[in-house]
Amino acid sequence: MVRKLKYHEQKLLKKVDFLQWKNEDNIREIKVIRRYHLQKREDYHKYNKLCGSIKKLANKISLLDPRDPFRNKQETALLDKLYSMGLITAKKQFSQVDKITVSAFCRRRLPIVMCRLKMAETVKEAATFIEQGHIRVGPETITDPAAFGIS
Repeated sequence: MVRKLKYHEQKLLKKVDFLQWKNEDNIREIKVIRRYHLQKREDYHKYNKLCGSIKKLANKISLLDPRDPFRNKQETALLDKLYSMGLITAKKQFSQVDKITVSAFCRRRLPIVMCRLKMAETVKEAATFIEQGHIRVGPETITDPAAFGIS
């Protein structure tokens, strides 16, 4: 039988997840998290799942007959969507879809776009500006650094 945790122990262990341990093979994950200043590891995992589902969809589309009009329609629709989101550079090649990475999603985050447009010197500074409510996109004030930006 385990004793109940004291108040200060509960506070210390509030953000610790005992069910999902950090992997030993997460060097790439740590590099991406540090480079793009992701506050939550879950954001990385969400982007990774999105990449996987996009690649899975592209694989299913590529298994269809090349002369099928449905395949051509779905290929162009997927390429248009990914291009409009800024995840791929050109709409020409369907093979680009397989090369989408977590970094492509991270490059579209608002702090990174702000650094690219020279609105902030560092990603951390841009994230601080966003969290403090200094940034507006249109009429809306953005307070979440995970928001996707517009270039």
